[in-house]
Amino acid sequence: MDQEIYSKERSASLDLLLRFQRLLVSKLYPADCVGQVPNTYSPDLLGVGSLLKKYTALLCTHIGDILPVATSIACTSHRHFAEVSCVVDGDLTGILLPELVVSIVLLLSKNAGLMQEAGAIPLLAGLLEHLDRFNHLAPGKERDDNEDLAWPGIMGSFFTGQSCRNNEEVTLIRKADLENHNKDGGFWTVIDGKVYDIKDFQTQSLTGSSIL
Repeated sequence: MDQEIYSKERSASLDLLLRFQRLLVSKLYPADCVGQVPNTYSPDLLGVGSLLKKYTALLCTHIGDILPVATSIACTSHRHFAEVSCVVDGDLTGILLPELVVSIVLLLSKNAGLMQEAGAIPLLAGLLEHLDRFNHLAPGKERDDNEDLAWPGIMGSFFTGQSCRNNEEVTLIRKADLENHNKDGGFWTVIDGKVYDIKDFQTQSLTGSSIL
């Protein structure tokens, strides 16, 4: 948290909720207690688990109300989707939910019994349909559906077509070849020792070329 840059666009109440969420997770994170009986939880720990469930329920209710409205606006055009995505990214959906999901998965791997006792996981499952409907509006979704791992749909979908066939014909691309190609306006990148042409994805990306 010391290295986290505080965003001026984030409201004080949203920042407080994020800190409260992190506090709940830290209280549930198992400590190395010697002599503790397995699958036995203190009343305080169960209380924190119950509080996490109530917090998750309120968060899911809010997101469940926001996402259908966001989807109805985003389906108008790709520009609307981009604008709505920026709004959602700065809302509870984009700030609190991703970290909460990752934290719960971590807690589940550390202490599955306690998380099942808390009962927060089924509440998150109720958001899958809303999230799926919104994600399916993203540009390039049609090609993503052809992939086995279509969600979140950024791996493999743009490594198709003529560029893929060209890469199959070339067994070795030197570093100088890659640099010269990119100087001429191309966009090759190396991932795990393989060269990919992401020029087409660059034109569709909402994040900009700097991140790519």
